[in-house]
Amino acid sequence: MQSQIQIPARIGFIGSGRVGKGLAWGMAQSGQRVVAAASRSPGSAAELAARIAGCRAAANAQEVVDASDLVFITVPDDAIAGLAAGLKWRKDRAVIHCSGATEVAVLEPAALAGAHIGGFHPLQLFADPEVALAGLPGCTIAIEAEAPLLAQLEQLAQALRCRTIRLPRGCRARYHAAAHYAAGFVITLLNQAVELWQGFGVGREDTIRALLPLLRGTAASVERSGLAQGLAGTYSRGDLGTLEKHLAELGRVGPDALHLYCELALRSIPLGLERGGYDESRAEEMRGLLRRALTS
Repeated sequence: MQSQIQIPARIGFIGSGRVGKGLAWGMAQSGQRVVAAASRSPGSAAELAARIAGCRAAANAQEVVDASDLVFITVPDDAIAGLAAGLKWRKDRAVIHCSGATEVAVLEPAALAGAHIGGFHPLQLFADPEVALAGLPGCTIAIEAEAPLLAQLEQLAQALRCRTIRLPRGCRARYHAAAHYAAGFVITLLNQAVELWQGFGVGREDTIRALLPLLRGTAASVERSGLAQGLAGTYSRGDLGTLEKHLAELGRVGPDALHLYCELALRSIPLGLERGGYDESRAEEMRGLLRRALTS
């Protein structure tokens, strides 16, 4: 018979950085019992606990484990395995890490002691805990766990007003890599646009201010209409003339800029076809131009 986790659960955090603060504050606001936090930096644990009634800054990670039913590990990815192996666990505890890419199996030392293990990864940017806290409602949390912990984590996500997806075992690295396309890589692409505009005299801040409304509009269009119907611009219409102008100009900028553009453009053509903006004959003409540019 599986051990049952105490409900309502006492929640503790090991790791009091940006992710720990954002999640702990959000859980407390949603009515959960966050009772303890620990950190390598005592000041960080104290800052997390100060915002939550009934929460204390623990002297060490083991104190959090002993005081909590659900223990959230929000330390850097490379530290999770060693931390889990160095603590004493009991069968009436659950330990959950909040890494996107790290497999839940790194928590096996806790499982061998009888604890429940799982993953709870919010698809949210945690560059600033206050911003993350405001953005939690409506975001998606990827959950990996077995019963009875799975249901409890889904209830916890619901209390945070978040959506959930269930991750099967062994897919976390692929899941996490894919998420970069909607987060960090978007910033990388914006930086590429900044570099191109700087080439004709427009500064970084002006470029960002000009392009952010375009980015917001793109996200809103996808939310409203889906990927293919949300696509706009050259690759939604199949504009060969515009494509040729882009390739000629980027060829003058340099091979790095040209090749990045071509790779992205080639992946845009299937969406344009799905949208109905042109036929396969026009799509093949576009592919031919892009492939020749890649090999030039």
